[in-house]
Amino acid sequence: MKSREDNRTVVMVVDDAVDSIRMINDALEEAGMTVLVALEGNQAITISQNITPDVVLMDALMPHMDGFETCRRLKENPAFTDVPIIFMTGLSDTEHVVMGLNAGGVDYVTKPINTTELLARMDVHLTNARMARSARNALDTAGQNLFAVDKRGQLLWGTPQVCRCLPQGQEPEAEAFRQQLEEWLGHAPEPGHSMPVRIHDTPRSVEYLTVVDNQEYLLRLKTPQNQNSAAALLRERFQLTLRESDVLLWIANGKTNREIGQILEMSPRTVNKHLEQVFRKLGVENRTAAAACAIRVLAVA
Repeated sequence: MKSREDNRTVVMVVDDAVDSIRMINDALEEAGMTVLVALEGNQAITISQNITPDVVLMDALMPHMDGFETCRRLKENPAFTDVPIIFMTGLSDTEHVVMGLNAGGVDYVTKPINTTELLARMDVHLTNARMARSARNALDTAGQNLFAVDKRGQLLWGTPQVCRCLPQGQEPEAEAFRQQLEEWLGHAPEPGHSMPVRIHDTPRSVEYLTVVDNQEYLLRLKTPQNQNSAAALLRERFQLTLRESDVLLWIANGKTNREIGQILEMSPRTVNKHLEQVFRKLGVENRTAAAACAIRVLAVA
């Protein structure tokens, strides 16, 4: 998690050259940014366990752990999914550029650093990263709980809610979960098919949605619920009556007043009266907003 009192951009600079760090630090601070310094890869990994920067500037060649391996290690942390890593290197040959991009970097600048160019590149990547985070937060708000893996079951990205639920990094469950996904995806499941899983002693299921560019498998994490438990959850969360929670549940499932009346054996007019009370208790004005409230609660249960 990011830990700071203001909204200044936080930049982690990973470089073993003190003179280079000093020059970059002065330019970034003058631009109003907060700078974190790591003199080698392991130090960067340690910092990343407590603070998630907005962007990382990574020296390619360092002793002990080079920038490419450091980048790969940082990208294993789901919190770094949208964090752009820009390589700084005196090596401009194709081999090292490709190595940096394959390790998870988004760009590179050559030394000696032109700070004006560096700040411009950072601005572009920061804007893209913030847009990606906003999109994933919106998916969570809509109760989508999406994530993507490669064909080996390795996590590529996930919405914030999913990342909080999935086993991470060195957790014993993480490798077992990856292998389970790899085996399942190897059997080419059809869109809509689900696989039951157990994560942190909680029964869940993973729904297969689609594959993007034949390499990114889009999945949805779900928590199995029956109608009674879901309605009870809504009743407790919003202080609803039994009938009000039933009506809200079916609204969240996209049913019309007429359909709900048939399901619950009541008139559409009675359904509408219950809905009026639901709107008042949820503090919303229409069924779309009420459905969104219910979906958010059920998605994180």
